[in-house]
Amino acid sequence: MEKDSSKTDEVLLEIRELKKYFPIRKGVFRRTVGWVQAVDGVSLHVNRGGTLGLVGESGCGKSTIGKCVLKLLQPDDGKIICAGRDITTFGTIQTRAYRRKVQAIFQDPYSSLNPRMSVEAIVGEPLKVHSLYLASERKERVEDLLKKVGLKPEHMSRFPHEFSGGQRQRIGIARALALQPELIICDEPVSALDVSIQAQVINLLDDLKEDLKLSYLFIAHDLSLVEHVSDHIAVMYLGKIVEVAKDTELYSNPLHPYTKALLSAIPVPDPRRKKRRTILKGEVPSPINPPSGCRFHTRCPQAREICQQEEPPMKITNSQHYVACFYLE
Repeated sequence: MEKDSSKTDEVLLEIRELKKYFPIRKGVFRRTVGWVQAVDGVSLHVNRGGTLGLVGESGCGKSTIGKCVLKLLQPDDGKIICAGRDITTFGTIQTRAYRRKVQAIFQDPYSSLNPRMSVEAIVGEPLKVHSLYLASERKERVEDLLKKVGLKPEHMSRFPHEFSGGQRQRIGIARALALQPELIICDEPVSALDVSIQAQVINLLDDLKEDLKLSYLFIAHDLSLVEHVSDHIAVMYLGKIVEVAKDTELYSNPLHPYTKALLSAIPVPDPRRKKRRTILKGEVPSPINPPSGCRFHTRCPQAREICQQEEPPMKITNSQHYVACFYLE
């Protein structure tokens, strides 16, 4: 996917043709017998101060992209350029400095916090690891961070098991903010929370984005949720990006059959209003042996012969709306 050249100076994160395969090993000697094609040639970008929503079914490769951006995984091919520098070439010292600028909020607020550490130790740990502030100043910094996320200073001495799920996620958000990052990878940060708490956390993330001039890569599988936090949305299927557009454009004029099916699955709050569902047939193919041509053709109600033979290129339609589909030609 090519980006608008007039907005090049606004791009904070750019992903170019990213690939990440995982080996399948069997036997006594653990020989490689195949590969899981988790991410296969993905290109995206996140504007400075913006939010890119990355959506798709479970197992499509969304979280793998996030882990590659965080340098928790090393890509097999492609480039990840952050603030003009290709992070895939970074060594240990460069990676350490990079991680001060890019942080993560994880999906599970229960397993992502060490149960043996107090809130003060959890939120203050990034400051300690990067040797920021004196010990006496760290406590004051932790207090400020807790206030920013809606918690009280007296919570510092407590442990994770003493908090609700929403409060634990606020602790995780405070930890992510500790190093004053520019970009935060939000890996389904509210999917484990109650619906009422989800709204509170989403509102908090929106407020922090404005106050601290943050940029988000917001990974989720719920299109109705992503609508409220993203200014651009990318739809992913089986390791490939199938559609990218501005949030309003995607919801008002979805073009790819997969995107249309996802949007049709969003519940309507009015029981008197009838909504036409697009039911996809079959199961998601295995990323070990993905279909030839367009990877969605095995479930697509509009598939043609060319879809089985060739992979559709990503093309622009209008208003920076990108889609990979032969049906639109």
